[in-house]
Amino acid sequence: MVNIKINGVPCSAPEGSTILEAARLAGIKIPTLCFLKDVNEIGACRICVVEVKGARSLVAACVYPINEGMEIFTNTPKVIESRRTTLELILSNHKRECLSCVRSGNCELQALCNEYGVDEDYYEGENPAIEIDDSAAHMTRDNSKCILCRRCVAACEKLQGIGVIGANERGFAVQIASPFDMSLAETACVSCGQCITACPTGALTEKDDTAKILEAIADPEKMVVVQAAPAVRASLGEAFGYPVGTNVEGKMIAAMRRLGFDKVFDTNFSADLTIMEESAEFIDRVQNNGVLPMITSCSPGWIRYCENYFPEFIPNLSSCKSPQQMFGAVVKTYYAQKLGKNPEDIFSVSIMPCTAKKYEIGRDDQSAAGVPDLDATITTRELARLIKQAGIMFNDLPDEVCDSPLGTGTGAAVIFGATGGVMEAALRTAVWKLTGKPESTPIEFTDVRGVEGIKEATYNVAGMEVKVAVASGLANAKALLKKVKSGEANYHFIEIMACPGGCVNGGGQIIQPSSVRSFTDIRAERAKVLYDIDSANTLRCSHENPDIKALYDEFLGETGSHKAHEVLHTTYKAKKLYK
Repeated sequence: MVNIKINGVPCSAPEGSTILEAARLAGIKIPTLCFLKDVNEIGACRICVVEVKGARSLVAACVYPINEGMEIFTNTPKVIESRRTTLELILSNHKRECLSCVRSGNCELQALCNEYGVDEDYYEGENPAIEIDDSAAHMTRDNSKCILCRRCVAACEKLQGIGVIGANERGFAVQIASPFDMSLAETACVSCGQCITACPTGALTEKDDTAKILEAIADPEKMVVVQAAPAVRASLGEAFGYPVGTNVEGKMIAAMRRLGFDKVFDTNFSADLTIMEESAEFIDRVQNNGVLPMITSCSPGWIRYCENYFPEFIPNLSSCKSPQQMFGAVVKTYYAQKLGKNPEDIFSVSIMPCTAKKYEIGRDDQSAAGVPDLDATITTRELARLIKQAGIMFNDLPDEVCDSPLGTGTGAAVIFGATGGVMEAALRTAVWKLTGKPESTPIEFTDVRGVEGIKEATYNVAGMEVKVAVASGLANAKALLKKVKSGEANYHFIEIMACPGGCVNGGGQIIQPSSVRSFTDIRAERAKVLYDIDSANTLRCSHENPDIKALYDEFLGETGSHKAHEVLHTTYKAKKLYK
């Protein structure tokens, strides 16, 4: 431990700590803008500056290491004036439309300006016309709100290993853009949205599709059904003041009913359906010399990444649609038949923790009934905005349950939202199918749990050693696939999720500021919600879901049947990196 003084108070922190980390341990919050722990630690924005006794100038607390006997001052007039001036300069060429900005109330720049009493009109800088880039299916980029913190660049490069954005030009003309100023749609962006959750302002936002949903709800000719993904219930409460890691499933369902949806269902149902098909596909590949390792297909960001960067692994991909798309397909086929409705008269909506889902609904081979499986998908953030706009008092709502028959899900389904969850759910059912001994089937496969970027395990299943691996975050996926490609690693089954930590940390989840993200593992806190729901569920394996059994009995026949392939499976194709 290193002994220091902060604002005259003796304290200590582990050797190697920065001033920012040491102050946090001492109960002092130093403001930041460009800082994201382990992602973007560059000391560029100068908001975190502090005085250090003996130093010639103010130092950036986020990168400056502590040493024995150091005396630090975090709130002197000199420090406060420096931070205020920096904020005023940032605002001088910032598009100041805070009242209507989607990040108003959850903008780190806005919060700091309020904190330091900054007048937005103190400096009037040059404001050149900026062309908004809304070419991508999932997001809009408005550089007039960009503060050049480079957090988005670091998320794209370091977390995802993609790097389709960076700093173009130099000096006053510098801007964050794609190579050669291409539109985002022309690049190999995978739509993961990690850049959006990294952005401290409203420069990067998901495309808002709430208006088309409200229009459908208001149409008396349309039956509007909605599904919510497992991870949404683990994050939505944060938009209404609940702590990170709060399960708001019951209130979420109640809120969706009050928004006017005709039927409120759960993506957990189709997560169970995915496991039924995926486990059957895996067993078939193992027993009949199919392509191995089989790789999961639930994450559209990962699928797009594979098609763009590792097309040689396309034969390894499970042909199963994602749970979102399976649900949409079942609604437009099985459920429509049960109701005696035309698929065109059902407007199917999903609430997802993922911006890549906006891209996925437009993919080829996603129309089991001859019409798109899904009509609209919105993020957890968009749902929160809809609830607030409708005047629904979320915190006062009673807990309600989903409608039947597409609202039932098992514990195996809900853990889909955490990295390793799909693998664990698939193993539960695969082991049961292969052993035929329900009483001896393992329920928990804890080796594949946790937020580590890459996890490996070996299990003895019906006398066979089954090697599995789990990767979350595309930079980790890249490292894993390179080992498989070179022959350094050998597996039977691989789960890959585009977002670090899985869907709980998806690009469409509620955005937490750097002060929370850097010092709280929101991935682990949200994942705990899902594992708690799983452990409390009386049904913990997908094959135990009675509504899934009825679906096969009444409509699909058996797992892997011709009908199941028509409705629940899809195809992939290699993409050119650039047009």
